[in-house]
Amino acid sequence: QLQLVESGGDLVQPGGSLRLSCAASGFTLDERCLAWFRQAPGKEREGVASFNGRSATTNYADSVRGRFTISRGNAKNIVYLQMNNLKPEDTAVYSCTTIRVWGSGRCPLLQSSYDHWGQGTEVTVSA
Repeated sequence: QLQLVESGGDLVQPGGSLRLSCAASGFTLDERCLAWFRQAPGKEREGVASFNGRSATTNYADSVRGRFTISRGNAKNIVYLQMNNLKPEDTAVYSCTTIRVWGSGRCPLLQSSYDHWGQGTEVTVSA
């Protein structure tokens, strides 16, 4: 059974860093896109970063490019989201999601492209 479990959310001060983890089971990341989305209170869910398991190609939203890094762990079934220089507007519930992929290009940051979701982990950026 395909399963995604996020962890690492916390309360952090502006300018701080956090690393989120998405542990995948029931499938191999080698054939999938894995993406991080976030949903702030009262806002729609938005794509943050994606990783193509076939090619390691990454894709970032403009709002996080240069501050966030998505990467695959040595364990191969874990994908991380390293978040640096966090801002109050980064406060949200962060969820990981996946879809089967056949190509090597950038994975989308469109919610409708994905069909399996984790339960989310909460990130709060506040002084």
